[in-house]
Amino acid sequence: MAKLYFYYSAMNAGKTTTLLQSAYNYHERGMRTLILTPALDDRYGEGVVASRIGLKANARRFGGGENLLALVQADIAAHGPLHCVFVDEAQFLTKAQVWQISDVVDKLNIPVLAFGLRTDFRGELFEGSRYLLAWADNLEEIKTICHTGRKATMVVRVDEHGRAVTEGPQVEIGGNDRYVSVSRAEFKKISEGSGRIELQQSVLPLGENR
Repeated sequence: MAKLYFYYSAMNAGKTTTLLQSAYNYHERGMRTLILTPALDDRYGEGVVASRIGLKANARRFGGGENLLALVQADIAAHGPLHCVFVDEAQFLTKAQVWQISDVVDKLNIPVLAFGLRTDFRGELFEGSRYLLAWADNLEEIKTICHTGRKATMVVRVDEHGRAVTEGPQVEIGGNDRYVSVSRAEFKKISEGSGRIELQQSVLPLGENR
């Protein structure tokens, strides 16, 4: 039986890398997939899902008012059977859209793998994440680390000086230039105005011994 999966984490945990690897595994076996991405996130170009390590794939963009069950049904009618649906940046789904992708599972018997953030820069659940946590069959945390070495579970939005931004719209698209993943303890510290965070931390070369 197909299931609805929600893979959640803080930023820079490798959600999109995992999504693209999983989609590749299907294609390697001759199985067709559909990758969905919200239209409001165009950091890598329209209809492109890309990871920090250079992997990328074309995706079907969707708007906040679009019916995702109907979208999947139209794709099947146009291109044939689907074996899996992937949703990138699933925190931006509406409540109705989470219900619709659950219908893809329950009515069409197609597994759906949704990947997204759990909480915003204020520590509040996104709408899509709230209902995925409530309705998904399987919940999987993808872990990443804070600059302190602890597990990162929260996201801080920071200004150009590395100070926490605590007010503003929930959705403001950005990457390492605006957001940093931190532990809960560090989130409290930074949000209370104690200390700052370097936006561009030093990156060690991969695969080299030091």
